[in-house]
Amino acid sequence: MNIIHSLSAFHRLLSLPEPKHPLVSVINLSESIFLEDEVWKGFVNRFYCIALKRDATGKIKYGQQHYDYDKGVLSFTAPNQVQYLDVQHMDCGQGYLLVIHEDFLLKHPLAKTISGYGFFSYAVNEALHLSEDEENDLISILHKIDKECRHIDRHTQEIIASQIELLLNYSKRFYERQFITRKSHNHQLLVKFEKFLNDYFDEEKNMQSGLLTVQHAAESIGLSPNYLSDLLRIHTGQNTQQLIHEKLISKAKEKLCTTPLSVSEIAYMLGFEHAQSFSTLFKKKTKLAPLEFRAKFKFN
Repeated sequence: MNIIHSLSAFHRLLSLPEPKHPLVSVINLSESIFLEDEVWKGFVNRFYCIALKRDATGKIKYGQQHYDYDKGVLSFTAPNQVQYLDVQHMDCGQGYLLVIHEDFLLKHPLAKTISGYGFFSYAVNEALHLSEDEENDLISILHKIDKECRHIDRHTQEIIASQIELLLNYSKRFYERQFITRKSHNHQLLVKFEKFLNDYFDEEKNMQSGLLTVQHAAESIGLSPNYLSDLLRIHTGQNTQQLIHEKLISKAKEKLCTTPLSVSEIAYMLGFEHAQSFSTLFKKKTKLAPLEFRAKFKFN
C-alpha cells in the first residue's frame, strides 16, 4: 500500500508546485492534473481533505465506500483511510481542496474535536449541496487560510486552525439544515430504521448472534454509521446507539414481565455474552436491577 506522507509529495502527484505551508494547503482544483502513477490504485494519506467543487467527475473508493466524486458540492475525507482513484476517468473540475496534515493539529484543541464532525465519514451520496451564498462564505474562509499560509509566524497555526474550525461549523450548520429540509426523505429513513429495529428484536435468532451494532444497523438501511446517528439525533434527540439500547431494554422488560426466564437466559437471548453486562446496562437505564424490575411486575 502506498503512503503519501507529506503535502509536498501530494502536490507533486497533482502536478503542482511546492505548498506554501508544509502542513496546510489550499489547492485550486482547476490547476491540478493527476500524474499517471501507480500510487492512485491504492493509497493512504495523512491528511484531512475538504473539497468544494463544481463540474467534477470520477469515482473514488474511500475506506469501504464507493464515492461518486461528482455528487454534492462539499465532501470530506479523513486521514489514514485506504483510497482508490480511477484517474483515467477523473476530472477535478472547478473549486478548491483544503488539505490539512494531521500533524498540523497536534497540541491544538481541534485535534480532539475534529473527529466529532461526522461528515468526515459520510458517503458522497450523502454529501452537502450548497447555495451560491453558502459557497461564497466557505470560499472566503479558504482564501483567508491560503493568505495566512504565505506568512508563517508564531500566530499562523492558531489563525489557520480558527478558520478551519469556522469552516467546519458552517458545514455542520449546512448539514443540519439539509437534514431538516429533506423532511420527506428523512421521514422514510426514520420509518425504515424503526422497522429494522422492530424486525431485528422480534427475531430471536438475530439477537443470539450478538449485540446489535451501530455499524450493522446503518448498513442494513444503506447509510454510513455517522450519517445515521446525526440524522437520528436531529430528528429524535438520540443517536443510533441510544435508540438501540432503548429498544433492547424494552425487549428485556417484556421478557422479565411475561416469561419465567432467568436473567442469564434473557441476557443471552438479547445477544449479551455475560449476564453482568446486561444487568449493568439495565440498571443504568431503568435505575432497577432486572430482578427488582421483575418483582414489581411478577410473571403469572
